[in-house]
Amino acid sequence: MNTQPIGLFDSGVGGTSIWKEIHSLLPHENTIYLADSKHAPYGSKSKENIIELSIKNTQYLVDRGCKIIVVACNTATTNAISILRDRFSIPIIGIEPAIKPAALKTKTKAIGILATQGTLSSTLFHQTTDLYSDGIEIVERVGEGLVPLIEEGKINSEEMTYLLKLYTKPMLDSNIDYLVLGCTHYPYLIPQLIKLLPTNINIIDSGAAVARHTKAILEEKQLINPKKTKGVNTFYINTKNTQTIATLLGGDHDIKYLDF
Repeated sequence: MNTQPIGLFDSGVGGTSIWKEIHSLLPHENTIYLADSKHAPYGSKSKENIIELSIKNTQYLVDRGCKIIVVACNTATTNAISILRDRFSIPIIGIEPAIKPAALKTKTKAIGILATQGTLSSTLFHQTTDLYSDGIEIVERVGEGLVPLIEEGKINSEEMTYLLKLYTKPMLDSNIDYLVLGCTHYPYLIPQLIKLLPTNINIIDSGAAVARHTKAILEEKQLINPKKTKGVNTFYINTKNTQTIATLLGGDHDIKYLDF
């Protein structure tokens, strides 16, 4: 069991930002990453559809012997995590926007949250927000159109710059000092955001925290891979466009097309 892979899935290539953090912290672990790019973005889908896709993705990874599943998608986590945990017996880790650290550290008492509609409208998101929003202005914006552009490899396009300026303007008007990225695709926009935002604004995402939590659960369940060789990492994507994921990952990786 210990040498079996960590499974990760996302509504596309964005969850590779989580994979990078996990691989950096746990380089000896084998991993399988599933990019459901054919159905991206999840953020505009119904809760029922998100749950259906999340179950399908998780089952695929379980069938391949994964010892733990990381739902590397905010929208899937906030809409389906409880159902996945009820349905599957292995540990399942979710992703939530890093609202807590932003709320605890803000000095201007205003934070921005850029996320998908599916995340912002979910019950889990509102429960988390309510816990940490006392006395703090939270400026939420739906990043409509951002995920498709990232999936198409248009991170540095004029259209991307236009949308980021549009979505962050209300946040700047409210004098935020923290911007929370509530979608695993969005960390790939950090270089763009750094250029657009004042230097006093801190940009945070959940990637490093998720990696630490994954390690902690593996240790708790005694599932850490004892082998000290480099892990085997396999990436599946269900569209013919493998260039974007290859570019985001960098280096030489085993990327396979999956009719799924």
